[in-house]
Amino acid sequence: MRITSAVVDPALLELPWHIPLEEWPADHLVALPQGISRHVVRFVKLNDVVYALKETRERIAEKEYDLLRALERIDFPAVEAVAIVTDREDPHGEPLETVLITRHLQFSLPYRALFSHVLRPNTLNRLLDALAALVVRMHLTGFSWGDCSLSNTLFRRDAGAFAAYLVDAETGNLYPKLSEGQRSEDIEILRLNIFGELLDLQAAELLHESIDPEAVVDDIVARYERLWHEVTYEQKVPRDDARHDIEGRIRRLNELGFDVAEVAMSTTDGGYRVRPKVVDAGYHTRRLLRLTGLDAEENQARQLLNDLDTYRAESLLTDEQQAAHRWLTEVFEPVVRAVPPGLRRKLEPQEIFTQVIQHKWLLSEQAGRDVGMAAAVQSYLKDILAKKPDEQAVLGVEVGSLPTGV
Repeated sequence: MRITSAVVDPALLELPWHIPLEEWPADHLVALPQGISRHVVRFVKLNDVVYALKETRERIAEKEYDLLRALERIDFPAVEAVAIVTDREDPHGEPLETVLITRHLQFSLPYRALFSHVLRPNTLNRLLDALAALVVRMHLTGFSWGDCSLSNTLFRRDAGAFAAYLVDAETGNLYPKLSEGQRSEDIEILRLNIFGELLDLQAAELLHESIDPEAVVDDIVARYERLWHEVTYEQKVPRDDARHDIEGRIRRLNELGFDVAEVAMSTTDGGYRVRPKVVDAGYHTRRLLRLTGLDAEENQARQLLNDLDTYRAESLLTDEQQAAHRWLTEVFEPVVRAVPPGLRRKLEPQEIFTQVIQHKWLLSEQAGRDVGMAAAVQSYLKDILAKKPDEQAVLGVEVGSLPTGV
């Protein structure tokens, strides 16, 4: 047996690599919701870290490992590649398939799992927005997925919205830039895969009767095209209003979570043609990380920054770094420390804080005055958080109930 990894967890060496994954004993496994897969996939928990293990051919595992590492280097929302286990043999010396190991994304579930339950219209809209944003960012990066589906996409909460993550890259390819043909082909594969999965859920009576598979896939594609247009189209602006219109365009892109590296301008009759160069998503995430060291999802970061900016204005602090440090120590950290140990598995700290902010606003609206952070925190912990299920990991499912060929 041979393990290829940048950093190896020694506990991985103790797993029963001489046994095919589908035959691993239950005491090595944890049961987590997952989508359908052409490969055998299992989850293990070692030293409080959950890993996903997938059996596949060596060449495919190596390609996916390299792609996931490349996506990690450019901060693309995908699962983290941990290692490849090759040269496996059973007790009789027969070769076994290679295993790709990735780190399970905490607080996440496959899109397919959520579509298997009743979805409110607002929840469905947020899910589709997150999926469209993921694919737009992917195509801006030059990544062609080739297998976008509900099973291959994870979602996690992001301040009331959802953030989407790529979980399977074995069919993907990373290019300097995608052609229109490559982009169109990827969208057509997305359409076919998601339509097929929704029909599968419908046939199994797991899809709510109000959800029309064809309408859903058409909606995803329409959202994608609208967002793609917004981040890439060439805009004609009049000469007199150029500054205002360009700033407005950049502001709209920032609000969508996209950052602008530069603006290409060319003169035309009576004005300019403007095309912003969108380089990445995560404008608010990066600003929050730079100011506070907190790593949050984009919408979480936007709300945290709004609270920070409000604190800065109220404190009459002109220095942004000083205000960020004081807000972190005087506002954010006390709220996080107030959460009892037994409730800390409910949600991640950044999500808890954003929900406390929203709860404080609702209480203040009802009272007609600012109720204060301390009262809002106690009310939230008692009335909201204590009643939520754990989202960090779903470990209570009997492993024996899992299908063997997922």
